[in-house]
Amino acid sequence: MTTNQERPVLVATEADDITADMVVTQLNRRSVPVVRFDPADIGADLTVSARFGTCRAPVAGQLRTTSRTTDLAQVRSVYWRRPVWPEFQHLGSDDARFAAAQVRYGLGGTLYALDGTLWVNHPLRNAAADYKPAQLAVAQRLGLTVPPTLVTNDPDEARAFITDHGQVIFKTLRWTRYERDGVPVTGWAEPVTADEIDESVRVAPHLFQARVDKIADIRVLVAGRCVFAVRIDSGLLDWRKDYSALSYSVVNLPDRVDQALLACLDRFGLVSGSFDLAVDHAGDYWWLELNPNGQWGWLEEKTGLGMSAAFADLLTQGVTP
Repeated sequence: MTTNQERPVLVATEADDITADMVVTQLNRRSVPVVRFDPADIGADLTVSARFGTCRAPVAGQLRTTSRTTDLAQVRSVYWRRPVWPEFQHLGSDDARFAAAQVRYGLGGTLYALDGTLWVNHPLRNAAADYKPAQLAVAQRLGLTVPPTLVTNDPDEARAFITDHGQVIFKTLRWTRYERDGVPVTGWAEPVTADEIDESVRVAPHLFQARVDKIADIRVLVAGRCVFAVRIDSGLLDWRKDYSALSYSVVNLPDRVDQALLACLDRFGLVSGSFDLAVDHAGDYWWLELNPNGQWGWLEEKTGLGMSAAFADLLTQGVTP
């Protein structure tokens, strides 16, 4: 009989993922078996075989990598970090599209069928939580302060909103790989004026938000019920533009903010998430957004906070906290 200590943790991520490396190191220190894989390796380097309706367990079978074989019925938890789905570029377009769908719904569907397994986070829950309008509504329901925000593809509505609120920024609703004239374009938060709004706004919804008169940003990582808050001072509208300009300090959030962020994860069925907040001159906290699977590894390096240990504890526990 397999003991809990022998049950493996699956880590699904791309090959070069320093953040996942940090968590795996912590799991190794706890002598927890780890099976790391990337869906992009499907084929000779990754094999899945699952059986349904043929034995007592709802799903039985194996996941095999070049170095590990895992009994699917014994998986303790899954760390769904930054996996890459295969694109099958060596195939024709129709064959590639067909094969990619079979991997998502075959390998992915098999993993989703695992019962009694902790996901950090379940990819379907991540996807459901990754809609900014839904986040804004949930944050307000939970008592967090939300900047006035407009989502619209109506140029007149956009101009009126900007006129009413003065300083307004434009933010993408979803980060998307994008190039213009062969040059990668990153969707930073940028100031926008009413004069810049033209008929091209009608093509798709845009997110416009009143600018918070902030003195600093706050990045909050939650792992299980552990809350890590880091103040980021930069003087930048979007601190992601220049990491060399940032300074960091560990802070404690007001209890009501802590509890609201935990409640937010509960609403979306997540056990982990990265939140972006802003703090103003009065010391009030403003909601900006939730990234269900945000980066945090560099924050542990800068602050010494035990973030990777918290993830390892969560995955070792193997049950929803």
